Amino acid sequence: MLDDADDIHPLFAGAPKTTEFRKLRKRIVRQAREATEQYGMIEKDARWLVCLSGGKDSYTLLAVLHELKWRGLLPVDILACNLDQGQPGFPATVLPKFLEDMGVPHRVEYQDTYSVVVDKVPQGRTYCALCSRLRRGHLYRIAREEGCSAVVLGHHRDDILETFFMNLFHGGRLATMPPKLVNEEGDLFVYRPLAHVAEADCERFARAMDYPIIPCDLCGSQDGLQRQQVKQILDGWEANSPGRRQVMFRALMNARPSHLLDPKLFDFEGLSRDSLKFEGNDDALPRLR
Repeated sequence: MLDDADDIHPLFAGAPKTTEFRKLRKRIVRQAREATEQYGMIEKDARWLVCLSGGKDSYTLLAVLHELKWRGLLPVDILACNLDQGQPGFPATVLPKFLEDMGVPHRVEYQDTYSVVVDKVPQGRTYCALCSRLRRGHLYRIAREEGCSAVVLGHHRDDILETFFMNLFHGGRLATMPPKLVNEEGDLFVYRPLAHVAEADCERFARAMDYPIIPCDLCGSQDGLQRQQVKQILDGWEANSPGRRQVMFRALMNARPSHLLDPKLFDFEGLSRDSLKFEGNDDALPRLR
């Protein structure tokens, strides 16, 4: 898709013409395409509910998916969705106007989950965990009502890394946000097409496109002290060793169960010296290095 085409999608009208921005846009689109293909997200003629919060990540997600669809690389129907959860000061007209101006099919729904969260969460505790669960439940319901097979979220590479370290430091497990999963009811996929995209790239893209960003802290609650601490640790590592985040992310894609300690993932008890005889089995025997 060329920026100077007469039939360019409104989402990209006014995009910067600089070489730097073109490279940024190309990189994000390529990484999103790689994720959708690598993790088997594409079902022909499926319908996706693309969740739009008004933050930089969800705007980037919406734009990139429309570009892939525009290029014929994403044969799915896209329905943008914003759930207004009743946070104080939420600018309710911003997203509907943006989506209408852009000609993007959408659904905006109001559900006052904020009052529920304030009532249930003890004073001084963060609202984010309960707020997220309530939001996810409503999004699943909307997806079913709209005939969608997947709920699509804007989590990026850095979200995935931070969640991994939060689970490592505070949860005692090796786990993170997967790029593709099935909900507990078993009737919907959850996709994260920006899984390979850096947060800094989302920020640069959204700023360059001058999207009407809505802050995520309108309720006065932050995403928990633990996540902020993990982000600061990762920032420090990245500053001391540029590229560290990407190396750690690659490690999440290169797990070796035989070199960890979980007997549910690898049969240590059944391991024998004869295991070396089976060629091509990289996980046959843990070896010292």
